[in-house]
Amino acid sequence: MTAAPLVSVLLPVYNAGPYLAAALGSILRQDYDRLEVIAIDDGSTDNSLDILERYRRADNRVSVISRENRGLVATLNEGLRLAQGELVARMDADDVAYPWRLSRQVALFERRPELGFCGASVDTLLHGRIAKGRPDPVFRSGRLDILSMFFTIFMHPTVVYNRKVIGNDLYYDPQYRHAEDFDLFRRLARRFPATISPENLLIYRVHAGSVTMRHAKEMRRTHLRIVAENLEREGLAEATADLRDIGEAVSFDTVARAASFIRALEERISALPASTRPIFEAGALNLFYFLYQLVSDEREPPLTHELLTRTARWNFIRRREQYALRPGLWAPWLSLASIAAGKRADAVEYFFKTTPAEAVLARYQRGIV
Repeated sequence: MTAAPLVSVLLPVYNAGPYLAAALGSILRQDYDRLEVIAIDDGSTDNSLDILERYRRADNRVSVISRENRGLVATLNEGLRLAQGELVARMDADDVAYPWRLSRQVALFERRPELGFCGASVDTLLHGRIAKGRPDPVFRSGRLDILSMFFTIFMHPTVVYNRKVIGNDLYYDPQYRHAEDFDLFRRLARRFPATISPENLLIYRVHAGSVTMRHAKEMRRTHLRIVAENLEREGLAEATADLRDIGEAVSFDTVARAASFIRALEERISALPASTRPIFEAGALNLFYFLYQLVSDEREPPLTHELLTRTARWNFIRRREQYALRPGLWAPWLSLASIAAGKRADAVEYFFKTTPAEAVLARYQRGIV
């Protein structure tokens, strides 16, 4: 009988004290036990290292490296060099893996040994409550190589890499800091088969101290740079300054130019073969929503109004948002008040559609989920 593959779980840690025990404990309670955990403390100034050392003393599957702060990309690449496993799984120090996460993902590779990497769907933990995630229908196309041109196809902490297939191409590029996962996935998806598990295998924690929240602006700039590179390479755009510039500064000028870029991109996509056109259209729509969120976060309704009008995409946002943003050009204060009211309504709706995190975590920790 062939031995089950060793899975190296790569866990970068930086000031994750409030969440680290739950994250690490969830990995050590996996129903797949042929694993090693490589935890790298990237110069934490809180009690993260104490927590890691406690787990290392209790479980010989845990290795701990601690040194000065070098940033996430350097930490990830260091972990990849240290990993012994045929499969390398990512894990973040503020998320929680369901007990069957690794066994389900290993089974994917056993059924499809040609896979280069895979991801999974997630549930979301916000304000102490868990919302069930639903797989995006766009993934049914199977064309992850095309989708990876437009957005980060997988949630980073759900990914498992197959080093036997990927080989030396498995590395994070420091040129794409805070969007290093987007860059890696687009490079890998062009060359190797990938898939996403239909199951929700991880609880993704949303909080103000996460890397995504702390570095949102830089992430968005780098994200748009990557999309621009992809579109240029694919021949769908000859010049991409109009897309890149809105990542540097949001103004009426950059919004107008980005909207024109989106319209021109749609025209080029409309001329593609029918076999691939729908998936490119789905990617372009995702790019629009990315820009919509970027502009909305400026909290200047006239700018959002400008984007929606110039792209003719008013009907692509929720009706509640349409009502809030329609007066944005002549009464920004009214739009801001309406948006705030909408967020309060969303919060109430979220509360009634979610489950207290304590109940979910207690059940699966007792092995009854």
